[in-house]
Amino acid sequence: MKALSQRRRSPLAVFALLVIGLLVTGGLYAVASGSVSKAQADETTQTVNGSVENGSKLFAANCATCHGLAAEGSDSGPSLVGVGAAAVDFQVGTGRMPMQMQGPQAPSKPVQFDEQQTADLAAYVASLGAGPAIPDEETIDISGVSDEELANGGTIFRVNCAMCHNAAAAGGALTRGKFAPSLAGVSEQHIYEAMVTGPQNMPVFNDSNITREQKKQVIAYLKHIEAQGSPGGQALGSLGPVSEGLFIWTAGIGLMVAFTIWITSRHA
Repeated sequence: MKALSQRRRSPLAVFALLVIGLLVTGGLYAVASGSVSKAQADETTQTVNGSVENGSKLFAANCATCHGLAAEGSDSGPSLVGVGAAAVDFQVGTGRMPMQMQGPQAPSKPVQFDEQQTADLAAYVASLGAGPAIPDEETIDISGVSDEELANGGTIFRVNCAMCHNAAAAGGALTRGKFAPSLAGVSEQHIYEAMVTGPQNMPVFNDSNITREQKKQVIAYLKHIEAQGSPGGQALGSLGPVSEGLFIWTAGIGLMVAFTIWITSRHA
């Protein structure tokens, strides 16, 4: 018993236990990291059908001035390494990129590249590092969304998005010349890509924040309110009682002034 007790207290035993603990921890970390890297690589290559070679040429001719020859970024534009194909498809597919001029925010404008060129650029940027992929048709198919899921999409939108985009998704002003755009007329694919990439001032909503099914529900809700239009008449910016009250006040005061001028002119 005394010999066993001395062996337990030996410094070598403590050192051996420490080494074993480090080896086990390192092995578990390596397995976990490998799984995550593989998942990211699979996601990056998904639905990217463009040519990396053609995309590299397009990038050098149209994007490298701001983003650098290797997309490493510069004073005029951020690094694109790891942003993924979805970010390129959104920015280029909505005409926000290339920018016409530097400013607080890149507004949407007529698209400069066709679908194949956009896919080529997306494939090139995706080859630089793992990032969100362009969603497939099943991911953004909202045809099977139930009424309950539609209502849940509205709740998710109001909790996470309405403070910037307005409860009616009509958009709104932010600080320093920035703004949240209206979501009317935006395709399902671009809405999804915006959620997973966080363009401009928008935060990123990955699958840990809002799951894929919940993203689909949000998209279905946005398309639902877009199809409804404005059943109450003129939307007036969909700003609620503020714009409506201002309109009524301005119109009412104008009518009173006009009526007063009419009465005084008759007595004169």
